[in-house]
Amino acid sequence: MSTQTATPDAPPVPTSPRRAGRRSAPPPDRRGRGITSRVMVNGVLAVVAVYTLMPLTWLLIASTKSYRDLFATNPFSLGDFQFLANLDALLAYNDGVFVRWLLNSLLYTVVASGLSTLISVACGYAFDKYAFRGREKWFGVVLVGVLIPSTVVQLPLYLMASELGLVNTYWAVLIPSLVNPFGVYLARVFSEGYVPGEVLEAARMDGAGEVRTFVRVALPMLAPGFVTIFLFSFTASWNNFYGALMMLNDDRLYPVNLGLYMWNQNVYQQPELYPLVIIGSLVAVVPLIVAFLCLQRFWRSGLTAGAVK
Repeated sequence: MSTQTATPDAPPVPTSPRRAGRRSAPPPDRRGRGITSRVMVNGVLAVVAVYTLMPLTWLLIASTKSYRDLFATNPFSLGDFQFLANLDALLAYNDGVFVRWLLNSLLYTVVASGLSTLISVACGYAFDKYAFRGREKWFGVVLVGVLIPSTVVQLPLYLMASELGLVNTYWAVLIPSLVNPFGVYLARVFSEGYVPGEVLEAARMDGAGEVRTFVRVALPMLAPGFVTIFLFSFTASWNNFYGALMMLNDDRLYPVNLGLYMWNQNVYQQPELYPLVIIGSLVAVVPLIVAFLCLQRFWRSGLTAGAVK
């Protein structure tokens, strides 16, 4: 009679709770690569920051110097503080023409940006919420407009303005600024993300017409996107140099950037204009900084929503 002896199973090896909950440390070479990557990224960001801030720093320091100190001192060293005197000379030169240029820029920028943003938001909303024949093809035409540089169309615009008798008028600068294909594209993206179709249907069931639905329901929802598009349009209109150069001959109609360019062209014949060009360039940057600081809460949320969408 044969007997078989069962071999008992080996008891499990006890595991320490502390060891079980501890994650294994990454290999030394991986840690080294991570540190190296962070150092490289921070180094690149530091170089970009220095490259971006250096011209602004020079502009700020140079605007405090007299004409003699601009050439007799180091570009990034301080001289006699003449900022207030330079500012007073800038505002008083040629019967205050710089103030007129600044007001012209505000007119071109605020009016054109406001109307352009409203048109862009309305078009983007229509492309998103309405189904009509050829919708995607027309939207493709809008995207083609994004790819065309603005300088390419300036000569045809000048010829059209000349035929209509608008050359050397405010309208010659304002009307072309109303068209913003990139704003239409952004507006459609924001409309898809911010405006639910169910809310619009509820408004229509309550008896609201299409215009009232857009103005009272959709437009408040699109406020972050509206501000974002407005800032893009504001910056483009404020920096619109070539269009104004093509359309305007009267220096009383110049925007501030074109006026400063004309002064800079004459610094060899009129050296006293050099400090005015520098401090005028500093003053011309202030409205952009103020606009971004005042509206940063809206455009940050708008850019985030557009990126997520």
